[in-house]
Amino acid sequence: MGEGADLARQDAIEARQNACNAHQVQYESEHEMDIDNGIIMGPRHCAFEDCDQKLENEVNGVFCTEHRILHGHLCHIADCDNYKEPNTKTCIEHDNRWRSHLIRFGHQSLLGIRRILHRTDNERLDWLPPVNHQVAPAHDNPPAANICRNKQENYFVAPRYYCVETICAPCGIVKAWTKFTKSEGPVQILDFLNKVYTTEESRPSYICIDKACVVLQAALLNGVWEVWSRTSRLIVDSYHYINHRTTNYICRKWCNPAPLNGSAPNLVVVEYDINGRPHYKRAFNTQACEQLNAWLGGYQSILNRVTVANFDWTIHALLFIHTQKVIQHQLNKASNNPEEEEEEQAGDEYDREEEEEDIPDDQIM
Repeated sequence: MGEGADLARQDAIEARQNACNAHQVQYESEHEMDIDNGIIMGPRHCAFEDCDQKLENEVNGVFCTEHRILHGHLCHIADCDNYKEPNTKTCIEHDNRWRSHLIRFGHQSLLGIRRILHRTDNERLDWLPPVNHQVAPAHDNPPAANICRNKQENYFVAPRYYCVETICAPCGIVKAWTKFTKSEGPVQILDFLNKVYTTEESRPSYICIDKACVVLQAALLNGVWEVWSRTSRLIVDSYHYINHRTTNYICRKWCNPAPLNGSAPNLVVVEYDINGRPHYKRAFNTQACEQLNAWLGGYQSILNRVTVANFDWTIHALLFIHTQKVIQHQLNKASNNPEEEEEEQAGDEYDREEEEEDIPDDQIM
């Protein structure tokens, strides 16, 4: 039912026919995949509109050095050029808004404030206080094109970077990372990819993104897909594809992580069951970034409390340590070291579940 249903049905019939002839399909070997994803965390930065510089005062400041000099002595209400009163952050005209902010947040713990803001962002309940900061779109949802960004009303609280974006190989090795300021939008992702892959030779055959179909549409609209299409194909990871494929024919057709219609034979490999019958399974672990984010999430409460410089250094060190462990793990597997494999067997089981995941019948399309 719905738009593209007939086309989807034809693709499914063709895919099942190909699956029956899986042993006859020839595959190429020299294809690479990189996975891009983000985790919501980050340090605080300057509260001034469109400024992501570090805070001059990391304890209770809201501006970088430049904007503290330009705006620190003025009322902290946006578009107000009046001088602020002593021991307050607003002018006389807006004093009631500053006092309202103090009453609402001044006598609560920092953890309590974060809980309120988090609930207000996600639940939007009528009885919760209004949000006092810029609201970013849901992490796994594209920002609506027809909705204008809410204008910042005040500079009472320094905002945070929205997320840490990483690019990993399917084995888990981290290739690049950066911070996104306000959202994980398709334009930001494309800019990040352009900075990482500066030449066509450096681009992988496949780039896996949780919102690849949205990035693909943005690339088409921006006129850059003609360049990227010569070397790479964008696909959605297997976890998010479960939801995308039911509503988006473009995603099912062009961003399928395991198409069985012959359009991308290197994304699947042929395996044989105990009875010798051939079947398809995914050739790449598309959940590498999700697994990395699950590990990084354990440090989120610490990383959110540090300065920008310390955040960058710590993230870089953590990703370096993670990459070194992955490389050592791969070397142990290649050398068939029984002692090392026994020690790492528990952690390895989770990775193998995704790497060796068979493609269920309901995802054949």
